[in-house]
Amino acid sequence: MNELKNVKMEGSKIPAEKITNPKLCAAIEKMQAEGSKENIDAMIDEVVNAKFILPAKVQTVPKAETRNGQTIMGNSTQVQFRLLENANKEKYFGTFTDIDELNKWKGNEQANKVVTDFDSLAQMVTDPNANICGFVINPFGKSVTFPKPMVHSIKQQRDYMRMKKNTIKPDTPVQLGDPDEYPIDLMAALINHFSTQPLVNAAYLRMIEQNGLKSYLIVVDFVGNMEQTFGAISDVAKPFLDDESQLSMMPFSMEFGRTAVKGIEPFYKKKSE
Repeated sequence: MNELKNVKMEGSKIPAEKITNPKLCAAIEKMQAEGSKENIDAMIDEVVNAKFILPAKVQTVPKAETRNGQTIMGNSTQVQFRLLENANKEKYFGTFTDIDELNKWKGNEQANKVVTDFDSLAQMVTDPNANICGFVINPFGKSVTFPKPMVHSIKQQRDYMRMKKNTIKPDTPVQLGDPDEYPIDLMAALINHFSTQPLVNAAYLRMIEQNGLKSYLIVVDFVGNMEQTFGAISDVAKPFLDDESQLSMMPFSMEFGRTAVKGIEPFYKKKSE
């Protein structure tokens, strides 16, 4: 048995026993019967909207934190996932559409059952510190394997669609430049926030004008869920914004984001360990 230890992930409050995925299972069967692009795309659409079950060992361990010079004892949750390994010693998460599929993997009768989704799986698979090659849906049934490059590609497409909906629109002409006045308080608040976010590698500031409207543009180099990352940034920035100073965001993983900050030094960069 292989295990991935000390993983932090977003879980779900839905009991594992109530997880069923009839639409996904039907889409997998249809795709395996006829592997057309239409059927593959339909199957992927179901995957990104599904909830999965992961067998795991979840335990509470003591944790010491230092605050204002004082050591405070607390607890943290440690998760160990059981991993699949192929003939090439490559490790994959085994994910399951329901309890019946999970029970086909012998030795998991006493395991904790973590309910997760595609975004959390993608976050763990693409984590540069994790030696994971992808995930497999129902590995002991009608299985489908999602290698890391495929997971990364789907994640980028989802990030792009969220960006179109929630941030600046890439098909609209824009002008980029530096802020006329550097927003010191806003930057200080964001730097303080990013210092607590281990999945944020760097952040850049530009000024963007779109359809005659100006706003700050924050380009963020990060690993993980874009909606959660940008939502947290919005919450931190909100007290420092008004009708005349708005905020747009874009992931560094998008080509426009990388182009927008080419030659620009980040205002935040994660310290090397």
